[in-house]
Amino acid sequence: MSDAPIIRFRGVSKRFGPKIVYESLDLDIHSGETLTIIGGSGMGKSVMLKLLIGLMRPESGTIECFGEEVTRLSEKELLRIRSRVAMLFQGAALFDSMSVADNIKYPLVEHKWGTQAEMDKRVSEVLDMVDMPGVERLKPSELSGGMRKRVGLARAIAIQPEVILYDEPTTGLDPINVRRINTLILSLQERLGVTSVVVTHDMDTVFTVTNRLAMVYGRKIAFVGTPDEARNADFRYLREFIQGGRGTLHEDL
Repeated sequence: MSDAPIIRFRGVSKRFGPKIVYESLDLDIHSGETLTIIGGSGMGKSVMLKLLIGLMRPESGTIECFGEEVTRLSEKELLRIRSRVAMLFQGAALFDSMSVADNIKYPLVEHKWGTQAEMDKRVSEVLDMVDMPGVERLKPSELSGGMRKRVGLARAIAIQPEVILYDEPTTGLDPINVRRINTLILSLQERLGVTSVVVTHDMDTVFTVTNRLAMVYGRKIAFVGTPDEARNADFRYLREFIQGGRGTLHEDL
């Protein structure tokens, strides 16, 4: 893991009408690490990921990724960032009308990744990586929740990203599939050398995959540190969150 930040938030503020989500949010994410973002519901953890890839824009502050200031890029220029950063959305966000293979090919086609034969080969490769060989012709409706998550992950890694963003990757899964997804997050970091950013409420996930964790509290990042530092921190809300498993405010934005 490198000490150089690959992603940097500085003084970021974001609001939705009267609701202020962030005020002067600062965070560094280092190359090769797995950083988990925790905090109570409604504190905007998923918003941070959407800001990073330009799906939302902040009111103020800067967000740098690979040395480029994301907040200043046009939609066309953002394609450079999105070709290097993949996101696994909370519900996997698969297209129901498409086969598994066509779902995985979607970002490959968007980024003009290669020939049809090369894309077919890549689909097989990434399905093997997530332990789901041979399901290319199935539709999402034929898959369990855990299988859809893994197909979503296969699609995320298809473009060979340098950064993978996971938005609540284990929500709604049974304990067996939670462990399977956690194992995949660890495996992909090791095998692909990616930087991983994981938004989660699941403390088993936090303490299984994390190099460092960041807590969103009070409209900013209130704590950043290793899991051991978090357990021993003199921060009552953080200790209660870890012991209780999650905060309780409103649904995530």
